[in-house]
Amino acid sequence: MALKTEFAAALNQAASERGVEPDEVLSIIKESIKAAYRKDYGGDPEELTVDLNPDSGEAKVYKGDEEVTPEGFGRIAAQTAKQVLLQRIREAEKGAIFSEYERKVGLVVNGMIQRFDGQNLIVNLGKTEGVMPPQEQISSEKYNQNQRLRFYIVGIKESAKGPEIIVSRSHKSLVEGLFKLEVPEIGSGVVEIRALAREAGSRSKVAVFSKQTGVDPVGSCVGQKGVRVQAVMAELGEEKIDVIQFSEDPEKFIASSLSPSKVGKVKIDQKTKTAYVEVPQDQLSLAIGKEGQNVRLAAKLTGWKIDIKGAEDILKKEKPEIKAKSSKTSKDDSKETDEKKEKKKPKKKVTKKK
Repeated sequence: MALKTEFAAALNQAASERGVEPDEVLSIIKESIKAAYRKDYGGDPEELTVDLNPDSGEAKVYKGDEEVTPEGFGRIAAQTAKQVLLQRIREAEKGAIFSEYERKVGLVVNGMIQRFDGQNLIVNLGKTEGVMPPQEQISSEKYNQNQRLRFYIVGIKESAKGPEIIVSRSHKSLVEGLFKLEVPEIGSGVVEIRALAREAGSRSKVAVFSKQTGVDPVGSCVGQKGVRVQAVMAELGEEKIDVIQFSEDPEKFIASSLSPSKVGKVKIDQKTKTAYVEVPQDQLSLAIGKEGQNVRLAAKLTGWKIDIKGAEDILKKEKPEIKAKSSKTSKDDSKETDEKKEKKKPKKKVTKKK
């Protein structure tokens, strides 16, 4: 029977290669056969049943208890049901894939840029495709067809074309995911990433904390001779990464967050959530960073507003106050001196005329 080869092959292919459950494929095939029979011979769908042998692929049609399989129906059914069968298998396959990727939301995956769709990039993820819209791209990166990269799965979004898997290169969690892959201590949970601030393609700051005594969180992330952090930077197109130690003490944390600059003093105002930071004059430009990037990222990382002043600038502000005080004192002293002189002057004797 023609059905035997056609449907057995379809069942085996769908079950083994497409990740669809065999029972689901059998159900699709039965519905396809029933649809083919009704098209050519009519009949009430509720009265018709299909018996399909999953081992041989042999199919029989029944109306109630009576077998009504027409002669040569196998070949006719195979042709008529082919499109329905393929469509239903694709839908089932797509549903299985999307269910799989729903569990992968928040993870980093490998992918290859397949083609350009307007401003969007279509990424081959293996079993399916992902979409990287402009806001998820790094503006400084140049993307090429067949380029292999790592992507962060943001989520699954409904569109006019159906559900789409949204992937990202600019999301800050991509940095966290890459560290989990490169640093075993983070993967095992011994070291935690407590805070992360990123300006994609330029610089990131990562605050790490160790749950285990004796484990250096910064050293674990940097690796011997910087090999671990360099691997992450290479994946991000040489984006600079500052790894700092997290602290519950806001003053210490803020001072560390301004790395690589050295910080003198930190005073905090809890009411306004503002940190007033004093740095040596030669460290001022480093602490602020190019176009204010270093202090901006430090503020995002810590959650505090940061006001930075150089040591010389602070002294300049204090000096006018000292001068003002000294000038006032000298005026007061001169006033006292004049009063004393007045007192010392001999009084003129007044003689009365006779």
